[in-house]
Amino acid sequence: MTISHKIVGDAMQLVVCQVDDNQTVYAEAGKFLWKTVNVGIETRISNPSAAGSGGGGGGLLGMAVNAGKRMLAGESIAFQYFTPHGGAGLISLAGTLPGEMRALELDGSKGWFAEKDAFVAAEAGVNFDIAFSGLKAGLKGGEGFVLEKFTGTGTLFIAGAGNFIELNPAKYGGKIQVHTGCLVAFEDTVRYGVERVGALNAQTIITGLLGGNGFNLATLEGDGTVLLQSMTIESLAHAIVKNAHLGHDEKASNPLGSLFGGRD
Repeated sequence: MTISHKIVGDAMQLVVCQVDDNQTVYAEAGKFLWKTVNVGIETRISNPSAAGSGGGGGGLLGMAVNAGKRMLAGESIAFQYFTPHGGAGLISLAGTLPGEMRALELDGSKGWFAEKDAFVAAEAGVNFDIAFSGLKAGLKGGEGFVLEKFTGTGTLFIAGAGNFIELNPAKYGGKIQVHTGCLVAFEDTVRYGVERVGALNAQTIITGLLGGNGFNLATLEGDGTVLLQSMTIESLAHAIVKNAHLGHDEKASNPLGSLFGGRD
């Protein structure tokens, strides 16, 4: 059974989920917004794949292993679980950056890989795990060494910065190259890798240092859905830092600022 939901908003989307008595939703810490009072909230270290079976998570050793993998991924070691009592309840969640949300329905035939910041929440029937794409690829791509893997059945919610771009490499010769910071998620029928943008020469160095892409691009090959984001976290952070000094303090120190590019 999928989770009844409604995605709301434009620039900063959120999702409102209707969770029935027999359903549980788990979420990444920090993604919860609000809920109705009949929805209980519990924080666990256990693997979400065991959420629907009492949260055993393979015992203490299994919990320690799963928590360790999440720490390595730079994520919270715990998840929040939401279960209604006495009838259906509502819960609202959102990503951490301005952008879109997407509900992915898993039917057991395919899984999804997602960058570590993309996951928002999922139904208890969706299994969560950490996948390692390979140390060499990770060192090249920066983001790609640690991916989150989702399998099983149920509804999965992910979020990205800016707008989503949906592509299938099979429609573009079987392979596409992507800025490593733009990748959000892809089906497990797609192969992920990282490669240098060109031969190591003067032009490659200029492109890597000044082009904003670095020296490597992510590659996605095969037949399946790929979700990209139109804004990278790096570009957002750069814009904030670049414009952080603009404002009243600048006017006070530079009264001619409005004449030469300052703001009113």
